[in-house]
Amino acid sequence: MDFQSIGRRFRRFPWIKQRDSMQCGVACLTMVCRHYGWACTLSQIEELCHATTEGVSLRGMSQAASELGFETASVRLSPGELSQSPLPAILHWNQNHFVVLYRIDRRGRYHIADPGKGLLTYSRDEFMRRWASTRSGDEDRGIALLLQPGPRFGQSDAESEQAGERRSFRFLVGYIKQYRGYFAQIFLGLLLGCVLQLAMPFLTQAIVDRGIHDADIGLIWLILLGELMIVTGRTATDFIRRWLLLHISMRINISLVSDFFIKLLKLPMSFFDTKLMGDLLQRMSDHSRVQSFLTGQTLGVMFTMLSFIVFGVVLFVYSQLIFMVFVIGSLCYALWISAFLRRRKVIDYELFECQAVNQNRTYQFITTMQEIKLQDCERRRRWEWEDAQADLFEVQMRSLSLQQTQEAGSIFINEVKNIVITVFAATAVINGDMTLGAMLAVQYVIGQLNSPVAQIMSFIYSLQDVKISLERINEIHGRRNEEDDGELLTRYADDMNRSITLNGIDFRYDLHALKNTLDNITFTVPQGQVTAIVGASGSGKTTLIKLMLGYYPVNCGSIDIAGADINRYSMTWWRRRCGVVMQEGVIFSESIARNIAVSDGDIDEARLEEAARTACIHDYIMSLPLRYNTKIGRDGVGLSQGQKQRILIARAVYRNPDYIFLDEATNSLDARNEREIVSNLSRFYRGRTVVVVAHRLSTVRDADNIIVLDAGRIVESGNHDSLIAARGHYYNLVKNQLELGN
Repeated sequence: MDFQSIGRRFRRFPWIKQRDSMQCGVACLTMVCRHYGWACTLSQIEELCHATTEGVSLRGMSQAASELGFETASVRLSPGELSQSPLPAILHWNQNHFVVLYRIDRRGRYHIADPGKGLLTYSRDEFMRRWASTRSGDEDRGIALLLQPGPRFGQSDAESEQAGERRSFRFLVGYIKQYRGYFAQIFLGLLLGCVLQLAMPFLTQAIVDRGIHDADIGLIWLILLGELMIVTGRTATDFIRRWLLLHISMRINISLVSDFFIKLLKLPMSFFDTKLMGDLLQRMSDHSRVQSFLTGQTLGVMFTMLSFIVFGVVLFVYSQLIFMVFVIGSLCYALWISAFLRRRKVIDYELFECQAVNQNRTYQFITTMQEIKLQDCERRRRWEWEDAQADLFEVQMRSLSLQQTQEAGSIFINEVKNIVITVFAATAVINGDMTLGAMLAVQYVIGQLNSPVAQIMSFIYSLQDVKISLERINEIHGRRNEEDDGELLTRYADDMNRSITLNGIDFRYDLHALKNTLDNITFTVPQGQVTAIVGASGSGKTTLIKLMLGYYPVNCGSIDIAGADINRYSMTWWRRRCGVVMQEGVIFSESIARNIAVSDGDIDEARLEEAARTACIHDYIMSLPLRYNTKIGRDGVGLSQGQKQRILIARAVYRNPDYIFLDEATNSLDARNEREIVSNLSRFYRGRTVVVVAHRLSTVRDADNIIVLDAGRIVESGNHDSLIAARGHYYNLVKNQLELGN
């Protein structure tokens, strides 16, 4: 074993926290890279190890590790075989998670780096209960990904995590700079308040040593009047300071959240496939933590530091011995607090994850209440929610236990320090080295110094909290936008031929999956014609629509629009030219008019009515008391599925697009409405390029071209009559629907 390997063995294993519930595999791979000396970041590894809605697969991690220069092996091992394997290794944990096993000690304990919980140690029985997934022969076995760095490992340029953290704090400067005038006024107010407060111990000493000692009641009243004026001045200064802080904090919070939303709107469509709603909601709450830190904690600690310096100097002037006792006691207090920082950080990460899961479960529970009652699964769904509550409660209890232990030790250290200072001060008074008034002044100063010490420690906690929050927020801000700043087309490359051409398209949602979702797709959607895409469920029809709308980049091949690759166009501009009805189309909680005319501009009343008539929804709208101003959606009038689909069709028609994409747009309509809408749309299609996906094949029989998909491949194409005559896949799909017989 070389010296480098020995150093790695005794160095603390670099634990990395997953930033959301889908990143455990990415975090594990990052930890292994860090262990071998490559200071890569989660974002860099995520570029290679793509997460889906189910997280990251073992195959995906293996392929990403190979690209990073590791020699890998995905194996199923017994505990004995695992102990002989090179560590660290990534283990499949509890059948739904990944962790890193980085050491097995002489006592047979397994040391685990869990990206969700921290560095943990398990006995053999506990370890096997979480890792073992199968039994072969007489031994339990589990799945492991073994990695060893090869000659190519670490050759890529890596940006350190520290640089990322500096960027996290640097981006906050922009929010502060625009209010620097207000901050200057607040700082002056803090300075004035500190100067006024400085006079209090000397006035207290004067009352005792002169007023009481000389029985001069007039002097006492004069000093008390001075103290009253000082308190009034401090109160007025504090009131103005708090008002300014409230003003600044509200503006900064709005700016932070608004910029976060702006960034979300710039992200690719695929981003939202891999994020739980709870993860995004938790990041929203992180902004409140950052705002509180900027406007409350930061300025508060400035005042605290000023007070600490000023009163520290005063205490030193009164008694150097008492000053040294205070410093030593404060250092003990600080060391005690610091000892809890790492454990507190781990628990905070766990709390974030549990809160995200809890919010997700709660949202699902509330929004599916009717379906739960209908399907008689109340108890199971409630137990699932209660399980999330139990997990959250367990983490909160550990957090509370840690906090109580820390607070108990802090109180003990502070009280011992105060008792020792009181003994020294009393002894000095008895020995004649200090007056009674000076002793009371010292006690006042100590009281004023204790608060800053506690606030500084609280600031350290807040700094740690806000650092965690900034990491989570910047994980979003650091992602690539859907559109780069480069030159993108905002007009058709060939205005005379606006056909859509797909050339050898391969696509899969999970880049590491064994099988493509779409395989070698090649066809053309001619300008001004209707192209239908049909096939069994799961054949890839909706995926094709999404690729043509720029939801995802293709893995292989190209999509050309009007003679130019889709990636050369601005996606915002391209989608404005498209009228789209997707299966999962959304009805917003606003008026019918705004649900149809959803764009940012003013509503064109004539076009609105024409769109509603085309979708056969105008008569229903006019029967409502508020007509087009009727609020619909979750907070308004309930709609049937057919009515929702007609609203969505009207929305696509209102846009007056060059291209129309309809994905099962009429599957919830009755036969009469469907015939009427199809007839209306046929007239609307004239001069437009149309792509229609349908299960009801009667709606596509008049299409100019029909593409038949099966298991992600094109198996037939042609018009209705030619495909029926061929008696192939299309014939088999439609014969029952159209009663063609045998």
